[in-house]
Amino acid sequence: MMLSTDEIIQTMSSQGLRITDQRKTLAKLFAETDGYLTPKDVYEFMCKKYSGLSFDTVYRNLRVMEELGVIEQIVFEDGLKFRGSCNQDHHHHHMICLQCEKTYPIQFCPMTFADAPDQFQIVKHKFEVFGYCKNCREDRAGMNLTPATVEGEK
Repeated sequence: MMLSTDEIIQTMSSQGLRITDQRKTLAKLFAETDGYLTPKDVYEFMCKKYSGLSFDTVYRNLRVMEELGVIEQIVFEDGLKFRGSCNQDHHHHHMICLQCEKTYPIQFCPMTFADAPDQFQIVKHKFEVFGYCKNCREDRAGMNLTPATVEGEK
């Protein structure tokens, strides 16, 4: 389950961020969008409501929201995408379908197995696993698409 619009706004406000109408709109967009959005998707959505808005302004707000933890940034094969953060109060990671982008929680953190040297201080980490959900796997099998076939098409 994702953070609500109010939870996103409350988090931004509690971190000293001024809550503008544009930021409220961004909070609502991410709270009400189930999947992932590219920066271009967000920019195009915002331009419908706010004329003269620059891509840099939208991107800067995405960065701030990601740093505050209210949205998550994922690097897909076709580029950077964002989605609202989970409202789960425990640390977890995700498995993400490369076709439909359905996201499943991973209920443990692999960092417990990391063997960081003493001279290295870990300050944050991300762990995403990419693959195909059951439905997309069946669709791909029906189309006779294997990872090797897709790689050969590039």
